[in-house]
Amino acid sequence: MHVYMNSPQDTDPDLLFSRCVKAGKRLYYFDVRRDKHGERYLALTESKRLKNQGDAIHPVFEKHKLFVYHEDLEKFIHALDSAADYLREEADEAACEGERDDLDAPCGDE
Repeated sequence: MHVYMNSPQDTDPDLLFSRCVKAGKRLYYFDVRRDKHGERYLALTESKRLKNQGDAIHPVFEKHKLFVYHEDLEKFIHALDSAADYLREEADEAACEGERDDLDAPCGDE
């Protein structure tokens, strides 16, 4: 996974902050923007190039966007952290189960 930093003010005055994360075939954009009323919000974008569509010069991308306003950010981050913790725990348990299958040895707190 690669993280790229953009210089947002060069192209869009309402774009206050931008990071791009390349993860396999997907790109994730984390942008802090300002709406027409001056309110700040987080815009999350997942972008994935579609196979067999477009060409090398004009590729076609599928994009999904999520907008989180400043007043909801703490709740959003808390829920995201909880989901990430759950995923990590499940991955650890799956790895532990794999070790048991492979080595028939105790794993974790046993």
